[in-house]
Amino acid sequence: MDPRYLQRRLLTRAVVIALASTAMPALAQSVPATDEAPTTLAGITVTAQKREEALQDVPIVINVLPEQLLQDTGVRDIKDMQVLVPGLTVTSTQSAAQTTARIRGIGTVGDNPGLESSVGIVIDGVYRARNSVGFGDLGEMERIEVLKGPQGTVFGKNTSAGVINVITRRPSYTQALEGEVTVGNYGLMGVSGSYNDALGDNAAFRIFATKRTRDGVDNVVTAGGPRRETEDGDQNYHSMRGQLLLEPTSNLNINFIADYTSREENCCVSVTTQRGPTSPIIDALAPGGQGIIPVVDLDRRLAYANRTTEQDLKDKGVSAEVNWTTPWANEAVLTSITAFRDWKAITSIDFDYSGADILYRPPNEDDSLVKFENFSQELRLTGSSDRVDWMVGLFYSDEDLGRNDSYFFGAAYEPYLSTAVASQVLPALAAQLAPRGLTVNTANPALFLSQVSGRPFGTNFTGQGARDRYEQNAKSAAIFTNNTFHATDALDVTLGLRYTREKKTLQSDFANPNGAQGCAATLANPAARVGGALAQRINGFGSLPPALQQQLLAGLVPAIAPQVAGFMCLPWANIAHNGRSTYQERTEKEWSGTLKVAYDWTDDVMTYVSASRGYKAGGFNLDRVQVGITPQDDTAFAGEFVDSYELGLKTNWADGNLLLNAALFHQTYEDFQLNSFLGTAFVVRSIPKVTSQGIDAEVLWQTRMPGLMLQGGLTYAETEYGNDIVPDLPLLPGNQMSFAPKWSGNASATYAWDIGSNLQGRFNIGAKYMSEYNTGSDLKPEKMQDAYTVMNARLGFGRQDQRWMLEVWGQNLTDETYKQVGIDAPIQTGSFNAFLGAPRTYGMTLRLRY
Repeated sequence: MDPRYLQRRLLTRAVVIALASTAMPALAQSVPATDEAPTTLAGITVTAQKREEALQDVPIVINVLPEQLLQDTGVRDIKDMQVLVPGLTVTSTQSAAQTTARIRGIGTVGDNPGLESSVGIVIDGVYRARNSVGFGDLGEMERIEVLKGPQGTVFGKNTSAGVINVITRRPSYTQALEGEVTVGNYGLMGVSGSYNDALGDNAAFRIFATKRTRDGVDNVVTAGGPRRETEDGDQNYHSMRGQLLLEPTSNLNINFIADYTSREENCCVSVTTQRGPTSPIIDALAPGGQGIIPVVDLDRRLAYANRTTEQDLKDKGVSAEVNWTTPWANEAVLTSITAFRDWKAITSIDFDYSGADILYRPPNEDDSLVKFENFSQELRLTGSSDRVDWMVGLFYSDEDLGRNDSYFFGAAYEPYLSTAVASQVLPALAAQLAPRGLTVNTANPALFLSQVSGRPFGTNFTGQGARDRYEQNAKSAAIFTNNTFHATDALDVTLGLRYTREKKTLQSDFANPNGAQGCAATLANPAARVGGALAQRINGFGSLPPALQQQLLAGLVPAIAPQVAGFMCLPWANIAHNGRSTYQERTEKEWSGTLKVAYDWTDDVMTYVSASRGYKAGGFNLDRVQVGITPQDDTAFAGEFVDSYELGLKTNWADGNLLLNAALFHQTYEDFQLNSFLGTAFVVRSIPKVTSQGIDAEVLWQTRMPGLMLQGGLTYAETEYGNDIVPDLPLLPGNQMSFAPKWSGNASATYAWDIGSNLQGRFNIGAKYMSEYNTGSDLKPEKMQDAYTVMNARLGFGRQDQRWMLEVWGQNLTDETYKQVGIDAPIQTGSFNAFLGAPRTYGMTLRLRY
């Protein structure tokens, strides 16, 4: 028997038996509470306004995920944490380099690094340039705060939908050594460790490192190759973080952080969700006669790809945070955060997602690279008086973005495209000529495009079709302030304001190394080239009188020539791009801000009303954009704005052990930046209006049963496009937005109990529900995802002092198959694919602490 299969069976049985036999009896026990939670939940603190405050005093919708909950639920990155936050979705597409977070349905998607996210990710005070740059093992976390709604006043640029604020564990003066070993199905192996110690009385350091490997979760039919990997979606990464804390005086502390992460994996294939009319053509061109799954079955997780999906991601950076308690203004605190980030992703893609060798990008830096280098500096002064909590600050960032983009033609590109085009053109031609008693030769459709160009078959599309370079620089400077006025002991008024100046420049250079010979030959005289090809296909055309020949072609060519030329000159094969060089520049100066009024009716009940103006910068499409076959020099899109209103309630019950919070929200977005795939390129459209309105609710309950903690949340959001007509996207007006389920809810229960005088048991179970939603930016019904629920659980046994803990765990226990993102299969009209969410995984983790 296969040892891997035996391992999976044993792990499955262990999880099922442990959960069934232990969970319910454990919940029935009454035992002393552990000391891992605050004395009361009302004591939870957050830094949502860049100062430490009690969660219940902050007039913002915040989901707080403390360290123990993150550990209990196995959260390692922003994708894992979505099971704990209603209204949050995190998806990936072509690679981990395209990872996107959305809050209340608002976010971005697509292979366009020029598009910045509406949800900002901040790690230890440092803003990450894109969601994908923040995707990775976050290591030891103190907590994560998810702030919903515009947060630009305090957190800066590109946070018009919200912020994911990650705070990692900092050095302390206690010597501590921690380690973790994990094994699981799909060959999962993971190790991590950290060491913390003091360096005298005024300094301490912390070092963390992790390594994780796993086999792929998707099966791949490689057809004729050259791909050899028969699995995809594997893991192979390592990460390190070092911190040095200096406290030379009682009023000054400096924390240095350096980190490095490397991911060398295969990701991501997509599976077929609907076979279209071009599928038989692909099957015929694939070795073995099968290039796409013959019967759609998402549960098989079976993809077809003859080209590799290798990716190599490197992320590194350094930062220094200085906090100085000044002698001024009642000991106001001056904070400086200086950071430099360097992120690089070399990826590859089988662009046609099939076993036929049609179109691909290889995993080379010259051909498929996205890189960011970012310097940022934040200065802020924070203080308080009897009546005012105030903050003023400055922010500056300088970001260099580079992209190397390319398309390579496989041997099947020309016969595939030619057959697909001929299958449209020739039957329509035959129908037109039938009344005249003429017939059309439809044999050998793979030769049709070579008849159009006049070039030998197999020479029209070869080698490297496109090789483009994009260099973008973005400089952002801002001044901001956020102040809370305590008008009375019960009434607070918060006023925040930010002025931002953004300047972006983009240099784009385009090349077609193979000369785009098929397109060039056609464009030399489209009417004559197409007319000649049609003449060869009309049986007996040469015997017709010359006048009739001219009459027939005059009636046929004007309608057919532009269509055929368009297929000959798709963006990656369009000679009109060859040698182009463009320069674009844009500058934006915008105000954003917030006004909040909060009233404490009692010590345990607070209501607030807020109005905010959010802003996300505009930018440029980093792709070949053309109208018909005419390249477009101007690829800019406008900035995005949102007006947001909230009416919120925060309450404490059961002596601070039960928190019930809720908020009504209404958000109106102007010039919403929608990134849509047009089948040949990603293009950002400015949607004139998008509205999002509904309710957010959350409960945290440290129950009277010692050791039992309950957590849950619910979001109802009507997130809809306005009624404006959007070119090429006819389904948008008035409909629910893509990636925006109306209902989203989560619930989790954690129970800890003592076993004897030294041992402890711990159990957590949680689930996330999403109502149906569309997974495509164009809202095509083929991309709908039915409602689904993902359930996770973890059971641990160890010492009460946490010297060791052994856990068995499972994620997506019901093995729910669901779409992350649905797409039109590229250049395959009527075919659809999807990137799937993770399947059921399970395993064991041993934690050690000394």
